Amino acid sequence: MGKIVLVSNRLSTSVAMSAGGPEFAPSMGGLATGLLSLHEQEDSLWVGWSGIPSDSVSTETETVIAQRLRDEHKSVAVPLSSDEIEDFYYGFCNNIIWPLFHYFPTYADYETRLWDRYRQVNEKFARAVLEVADDDDTIWVHDYQLMLLPQMLKRELPHSRIGFFLHIPFPSYEIFRLLPWREEILAGILGSDLVGFHTYDYARHFLSSVRRIVGVEHQMANIKHDNRVIKVDAFPMGIDYEKYSTAAERPSVQQEAESIRSQLSGQRIILSVDRLDYSKGIPMRIRAYRRFLEEHPEYHQKVTLILIVAPSRTEVPHYKQLKRDIEELVSITNGSFGTIGWTPISYFYRPFPFDQLTATYTQSDVLLVTPLRDGMNLIAKEYIAARRDYRGAIVLSETAGAARELGEAILINPNNEPQIAAAILQALEMSEEEQDENNRSMHERLKRYDIHYWAGDFMDKLEAVSRLQESFRARTLTEAVRSTLIGDYRAAQRRLIFVDYDGTLVHTGSKKTSPDDAGIRTVGLLAADPQNEVVVISGRPREHLQEVFVDLPVGIIAGHGVWYKGKSDQWHLTEAVTSDWKEIVLPILQLYCDRTPGTRVDESEYSLVWNYRKAQPELAAIRLSELKDAITSITANHDLSLLERTNVLEIKNSTVSKGRAAKAWYETGEWDFVMAIGDDWTDEDMFTMLRATDYSIKVGIDLSHARYFVESPQAVRELLAQIAAAPD
Repeated sequence: MGKIVLVSNRLSTSVAMSAGGPEFAPSMGGLATGLLSLHEQEDSLWVGWSGIPSDSVSTETETVIAQRLRDEHKSVAVPLSSDEIEDFYYGFCNNIIWPLFHYFPTYADYETRLWDRYRQVNEKFARAVLEVADDDDTIWVHDYQLMLLPQMLKRELPHSRIGFFLHIPFPSYEIFRLLPWREEILAGILGSDLVGFHTYDYARHFLSSVRRIVGVEHQMANIKHDNRVIKVDAFPMGIDYEKYSTAAERPSVQQEAESIRSQLSGQRIILSVDRLDYSKGIPMRIRAYRRFLEEHPEYHQKVTLILIVAPSRTEVPHYKQLKRDIEELVSITNGSFGTIGWTPISYFYRPFPFDQLTATYTQSDVLLVTPLRDGMNLIAKEYIAARRDYRGAIVLSETAGAARELGEAILINPNNEPQIAAAILQALEMSEEEQDENNRSMHERLKRYDIHYWAGDFMDKLEAVSRLQESFRARTLTEAVRSTLIGDYRAAQRRLIFVDYDGTLVHTGSKKTSPDDAGIRTVGLLAADPQNEVVVISGRPREHLQEVFVDLPVGIIAGHGVWYKGKSDQWHLTEAVTSDWKEIVLPILQLYCDRTPGTRVDESEYSLVWNYRKAQPELAAIRLSELKDAITSITANHDLSLLERTNVLEIKNSTVSKGRAAKAWYETGEWDFVMAIGDDWTDEDMFTMLRATDYSIKVGIDLSHARYFVESPQAVRELLAQIAAAPD
């Protein structure tokens, strides 16, 4: 077990320049807090930007900063110039990824120059990590600034454990597909072994994009890609519960709370806390509050909205306009409803320090959290944790990630002004008994799944994925195993070799395979040895296989076990099967083709295949389920079976299979060398029938009864060529 390497855009230590030189202080963000326990471990490092542009200080000062970060804070600084920060962070990250992933596609500026800079900075991070990381290390990469990094690291450190966590929403496929560099972004993230999101919705969107853009399906959120299994899961980020739940006991917080009570005596307080951003829905929030005041004059001079907006990206035009819009709405509201002694909105354009913010939490009757999109929103969780009296109510946007956990909150559509106004009234009039019941439930949840649990949960899952990967690597057909296999082959007198066709000898769906193909010629060489019995197994029609293996002395099992022929024999049925059932099933399949664009029916003598490879995946999944329901009774009455493979559903007689046909062949002689190679679950019956000393080989990484794995059809061809060239 190697060390832990944490990687994020910014380090957990903040660096600032003063007259006396660089000053270092711990970052106060939730991520730094959550990963503190990992970073405090003896063998750990944090890699990121220091916060100081490399061209704003002398080379000597930059060296001092880097050395002190390494020696005193176990951190590795990635130097970024002002131009790099401008194009990479403010350009690509904040002007393309941020608006697109928060469902503001019209705000995205797709400049190729910015993409080039994003890739270049990710490469710079990769070089910094590779200077300190080893192949047995655990590397945890964070957020949208570094989505290319996992692939870059996995390429150089194939056995390292790499986790990636996205702290913002992952958008739906229809939004994500707008990104010109969508394939590269997905490929970068898929370099990870574990991909984490705040909610299952984000994970589902990611899996949908992988399926539709990369063309890779998943099974139970496990993606088989690049001969690895990549796990995708949801890990809702928590807060430092202990810090917020005990804050009210601090004298400084109590003093702040007393000040708020004295200044707003007799007022019910509604609190809104956000960073300045168009994704937060602040203008709609103010309009909804104004509507509430219009509809409920009985609350005039009895309620105050404390609106805290932390400055952010103040030089960006969209943010400048947003600030103007907010301040205009505040002015209109206060001007319309305010009196000499009452200001409906107390507006603060600055962040509140911890003590002041926590004190405001404890004195607020309602927390108003209405983002249009938000990866999680920790403000809602902090508010609950700070209210140790179990008082207060939350009005929470259903599009915030926290809504999946805080179900006791009043959930609203952030675009529905009347609904938000009604929710404000509901929150203000909620009984103390209901507040107590709701908040106790949320307290227990937040206490149990806090920021430290979140980090540990992710690392535990990454370790579990790593063990699975290791179990697969242990069964890889290494050079040593290959040498033993060839030695056993040479020593044997009677050899039986089963080779699957699609996905094993040739790539799945290959249409242009000919007798001159190198792999087919290699099979011919093996079959020409009188000591060998070579059997090609396939779901393809016998006519296709006859054409490909013409004049080669090979046995063939076709149609998933319906037909077989010996080296120089005629075709025979393995069982007495019928095809009269096709008259019933074929019209149903054709109906579903009509209802599902991109599908077709492939018909052979004793089977029917509904092929949905080119169909829209979500629609195909729905139609597949409907189709299986529609023909279930027919398959039961006619002794048929449904065979599901990648993008196809095959209906055939249940009395025949590749495994049964292979077993019959296996039992025709006494073999002292047996090898079977296949690529999908229909080959598992063949693997299970073999003796423990026989060689069963699976193409691609997957759960299998096979003893060994190889990467691809190309690896199969190379193995067969080595065997064919082995001298007797």
